[in-house]
Amino acid sequence: MPGRFNIKGGSKKDMLQLLSAYQQVVDLNVICSVTDPEGDIVYVNDNFCEVSKYSRNELIGQNHRILNSGYHSPDFFKVLWLTISNGHVWRGEVKSMAKDGSFFWLDSTIVPILNESGKITEYFSIRIPINDRKKIEEERQAYVKSLEEMIFMTSHQVRQPISQILGIATVLEGAVILDEEQVELISFLKQSALTLDTFTRELTTFMHELRQENKNDGENQVFY
Repeated sequence: MPGRFNIKGGSKKDMLQLLSAYQQVVDLNVICSVTDPEGDIVYVNDNFCEVSKYSRNELIGQNHRILNSGYHSPDFFKVLWLTISNGHVWRGEVKSMAKDGSFFWLDSTIVPILNESGKITEYFSIRIPINDRKKIEEERQAYVKSLEEMIFMTSHQVRQPISQILGIATVLEGAVILDEEQVELISFLKQSALTLDTFTRELTTFMHELRQENKNDGENQVFY
C-alpha cells in the first residue's frame, strides 16, 4: 500500500539494522527521531538534541508534546496522529519550542514502520530546519498585511470624494447652461474620477488575490 514501509521479506532485526545504517547517513544533515507505537520517543540523533536544546536523556521516554509551541491547533495534531496511526505517511511544517523557550520550524516527515503482519512497530521521523524560509514567509505576510491596511485606507478615503465629484459633475450638467469648453471640462473631470475609482477597485482585487495566495502557500500538509 502506498505510504507504508513494510518489512515483509526480512526480520525486524534486519530492518532495524537497515534503519541504523540509514540514520548514520542522514544524521549529519537532518533531524531524526523514532517513537514507539504510543508516540513515546525511543531514539533521537544529535541534531535533534542540538535544535531542541534538550539532552538525549531528557527526550527519551517523552512524547513530542514536550516541544509543543502552542502555535498549532489541537486538530492539527489530531489529524497528524490519525494519519500515521492508520499506516500512512504524514508530511507538514511544524513550529516547535526548544527547552530555552526559543521557537524553530521543521519540515517534518513521519513514516509508520510495519512488521510482516501489518502492525505498526515504530514511527520514524525525518525533519529539516526551515527557519530561514519561514522567516522570509513571515516577513512577506507582515508586508502584505501592512500593504492591505494601506490600500484599504486609501480606497476608503478616495472613493468617497470620487462619489462626491461624480455627483457634483452630474448636477452641473443638468442644472446650468454650459458652453462647449465647460462641457469638455466636466467630462474630463468625470472620466478622471471614474479612472481613479477603477484603479482603487483593481488594487482591492489585487490585495484579495495576494491574500488568497498567501493562504494557499500555508496549506502545505501532505498525507499519502
